[in-house]
Amino acid sequence: MENKLLLMPTPRRLEMEGGQYSMAGGRLILLDTKNPQALLFSMARRFQRALLARCGLQWEIVGSPAVPASLTGLAVHVHPEFDIPDQGYLLVISAQGISLRARELAGAFYGVCTLIQIVDRCGFSLPCLRITDSPDFPARGVMLDVSRERVPSMETLYSLVDMLAGWKINQLQLYTEHAFAYRQHPQVWEKVTPITGQEVMELDVFCRERFIELVPNQQSFGHLAPWLNHPDYKHLAEVEDGFQTPWGYRQGSFSLSPIDPGSIEFLRGLYAELLPHFSSRMLNVGCDETWDIGQGRSKEACARTGRGRVHLDFLNQVFQEVRRFGRTPQFWGDILVEHPEVIPELPRDGIVLEWGYEADHPFDEHVSLIEASGIPFYVCPGTSSWCSLAGRTDNALANLRSAAESGVKHGASGYLNTDWGDYGHWQAWPVSYLGMIAGAAYAWSLESNRDLDLAESLSWHAFQDASGATGRAAFDLGNVYRAVGIEPHNSSALFRIMQWPLEQIRAAEGFTLANFEKTLEAIETASEPLSRTRMERPDRELVQDEFELTARLLRHACCRGLLALEDEPQKASGIQRQLAADVPALVAEYRRIWLRRNRTGGLAESSARLEKLYQEYTSNISDKISMQREQGGVDELS
Repeated sequence: MENKLLLMPTPRRLEMEGGQYSMAGGRLILLDTKNPQALLFSMARRFQRALLARCGLQWEIVGSPAVPASLTGLAVHVHPEFDIPDQGYLLVISAQGISLRARELAGAFYGVCTLIQIVDRCGFSLPCLRITDSPDFPARGVMLDVSRERVPSMETLYSLVDMLAGWKINQLQLYTEHAFAYRQHPQVWEKVTPITGQEVMELDVFCRERFIELVPNQQSFGHLAPWLNHPDYKHLAEVEDGFQTPWGYRQGSFSLSPIDPGSIEFLRGLYAELLPHFSSRMLNVGCDETWDIGQGRSKEACARTGRGRVHLDFLNQVFQEVRRFGRTPQFWGDILVEHPEVIPELPRDGIVLEWGYEADHPFDEHVSLIEASGIPFYVCPGTSSWCSLAGRTDNALANLRSAAESGVKHGASGYLNTDWGDYGHWQAWPVSYLGMIAGAAYAWSLESNRDLDLAESLSWHAFQDASGATGRAAFDLGNVYRAVGIEPHNSSALFRIMQWPLEQIRAAEGFTLANFEKTLEAIETASEPLSRTRMERPDRELVQDEFELTARLLRHACCRGLLALEDEPQKASGIQRQLAADVPALVAEYRRIWLRRNRTGGLAESSARLEKLYQEYTSNISDKISMQREQGGVDELS
């Protein structure tokens, strides 16, 4: 029976006690607390709706314990004197009814979320049980990238928030570079279809009703290319024409100059406009990956005092502005890892975000350093969905578990799961659900969820598919990346193949025709369950189409690899014609699906990365490759 429940997250302790409670109509939902109105919308109506949808039962909500006990189907008791951990709850189902106890409102909400899952699985007859539950991490968040071309519609965000709340996520951040509608700066976001102040306030209310804190997020040092490459803001940039990164030379501007007083004045204006729309008392200021610092206007200062000192001095100025607005700053922990000598001088009122997205990221080493400093910190893994097409299942699970292990061991106050969209945001929306649900489980109670049947849980809790087929397909498509034989950092080889020119694919080491053929077989095997799905989500047809598109992109990438490596000119020509014929329909489907969940801004830029493939296929580039092979096997075109 315990396995049948398939609760997500799996509770810290679940005891089956034998017997059943048979639900019937005409019962009451009792809210026994000093302020029952506070639970009416967030908790009681949520259960009321679930009960009606699953069982057709209508239970009235009451706010006074002065009702006959025989009429009470669910009694929710919230009192501060209960010996229950923060955000924890005690849920008891007996033959006489359902009792839920919590010390605070959030705990009651999470207990009801668990109860709804039991009702969804069991219907009218609930097993008698006792659940004692509470989280490992006080803050359990998800960060969505809304600045790499794809900005979700409000309907998409509301749907996601409701799902995340059911998984006991209690923090949401929308990663912002330029995707908020700053009315003082319309020239930066005019083509983005940004999120407006009104939309933020409405989303903030929606989140708070579900015990989710919507934390404002605004990059405040690096990652400001959309601003600094605009003529109106270029004067604030560290460099104007380009700079060196660990992965090569990058054109244009990227970071604010830390020695220009105008940089802080600029940020002050952004914060003044952004922050009043949020009820949260925190602000994520970013400040990561400032590779260009010391390569431009601050070069002399960095040579004189050190790059770490220059970074720290600017970070302290940013913190001072954040405090002026009554917020607690969150910031990425790059500076601690790269320049540990500045740790003693970092202010203790911020929250360090230790991030890393590979299975072997040294969370333990890094958070040991942070723990010793006494600064509060979050561990921040990722869903591994970006730069992947279909996700990277094995990498995601190892990365998410490792973050939770180190966070629990060293006392992290939060677990922030990130979902990025680099280079076009090509992953379909539901590809990210696997990483999100696993992160939610590990953040709530790592040991209880370490061996979670993720494919089945994903199918039931994300896709509402009792057959298990959708979760299985998502899980296995997310592991197709391993069949190629090459696993580049923070991405999949198939994604890179879709972005690289054909000659670069051919020149890369490790690709083989046999592995591309093997990968095509893996795609077909992983896609097969999509023909057997039984989703009950309102958008089930769209989800089906999204995974079909994902499989199609994977196939195209494989065939593109075959084209780059094929030595026989006639075969290469045939593959080239097939790929060229596929691109227009592929782009059309990509654009159609994009517009079902996202705003128009960024679509042209994202789809252009696919459209350029057609130009490559219809040129004579592959013919040149074949000719050069015949003439001596030259790896690169001149």
